[in-house]
Amino acid sequence: MADRTAWQRIQDEKGVVLEAIRHVAALRRFGRLPAGDGQPVMVLPAFSVSDRGTWPLRRVLGRLGYDVHGWGLGKNEGMTHESVAALKDRFDALVAELGRPVSLVGWSLGGVFGREVARRRAGQVTSVITLGSPFRSIEERQGWEPPPVPTVAVYSKTDALVPWRNASEPEGPLRESVEVAGTHSGLALNPAVIEIVADRLPRLAARRPA
Repeated sequence: MADRTAWQRIQDEKGVVLEAIRHVAALRRFGRLPAGDGQPVMVLPAFSVSDRGTWPLRRVLGRLGYDVHGWGLGKNEGMTHESVAALKDRFDALVAELGRPVSLVGWSLGGVFGREVARRRAGQVTSVITLGSPFRSIEERQGWEPPPVPTVAVYSKTDALVPWRNASEPEGPLRESVEVAGTHSGLALNPAVIEIVADRLPRLAARRPA
């Protein structure tokens, strides 16, 4: 399928309203998703978004039985040395408190943060799931290797903010990319995305290298 024009992609982004409606309509269906086993999950917000923006996703995961945490750092102001250090401290404190590895789910820039934490704290990260995250060009430019933990990259070809090729990666033993239909702004409440996250979390935990 040929890439859509910038105008068409911006118009597509208005579909977040429909995604919010579909999210509410799917709440009962979410209860039939695979149950969690208390696995800790930290959800990281997009640029200029706080934990409030990831609440729909965290609510569903919590109801499924996951031990869900926000990133607890207020609004995501961008990826700086200070913000990465603050997230590492927050992550280290959570792992120390819980005594077990944590899965990271990151929306947009939050996923870039998540992959960076996984590179530096691979032994404490169960998996990383990114939602429309522009990690590929950043990692290629910096010469960074993919994190050595199981990853799933969720992307949309109707994402008006992040080119889909930049939010996906080649398949491999620890790598999977999954396409969804939807907007960038609605990735944390899109029912299809939530179903993928709930499906992959237990499967990724089973694939984590010992």
